[in-house]
Amino acid sequence: MSGGGEASAGVRFPPPLIVAGLLLAGLAADDWLGLRPAIPGAVRIAGAVIAVIGLVPIAWALLQFRSAGTDPEPWKPDAAFVEQGIYRFTRNPMYLGMALAHLGLALALDSMGALLAWPMAIVLIDRLVIAREERHLAARFGPAFEEYRTRVRRWI
Repeated sequence: MSGGGEASAGVRFPPPLIVAGLLLAGLAADDWLGLRPAIPGAVRIAGAVIAVIGLVPIAWALLQFRSAGTDPEPWKPDAAFVEQGIYRFTRNPMYLGMALAHLGLALALDSMGALLAWPMAIVLIDRLVIAREERHLAARFGPAFEEYRTRVRRWI
C-alpha cells in the first residue's frame, strides 16, 4: 500500500531504550532506596516465563516487517503498512512484547523499582512513540489505516 504524508513518524529515541532505561533505573532504585519486595519463588518463575513470552510478539512483528519490506525503526520511512500476522490482533506487538518483557524481568529479578517503572514505560511509549506513529500512519496510509485502527486494538 502506498500513500502521501510524512516520510517517518518522527520518533527520535529508540523505544527499546526507553523500556530498557526505565527497567535499569528501577533495578538501580532497588539498591539506592533499599526496595526489595521479596516476591515468592513461584511468582519469580512466572515472571521469567512472562519475559520470554514477551519476546514472541516482538520476533513475530519483526518477521512481518521484513516480509513486507519495511523497516521497524520508527524514525525511518515506512515502505508498507503491515496489518497481517500478529498485526491482526494488536497494532503494537513490539511495544506489547517490550512491556511484557519488562514486567516479567521485574518479577523474575524481584525488583520493586522495576515494577514501579513499568507503568511509566508504558505511558512514555504510548504518548511519545505510539501517538506519533499513529498520526504518521494516518497521514501516510489514510483510510486504510483508519479502517485498521477501528478494527484492531492498540495494545491487545
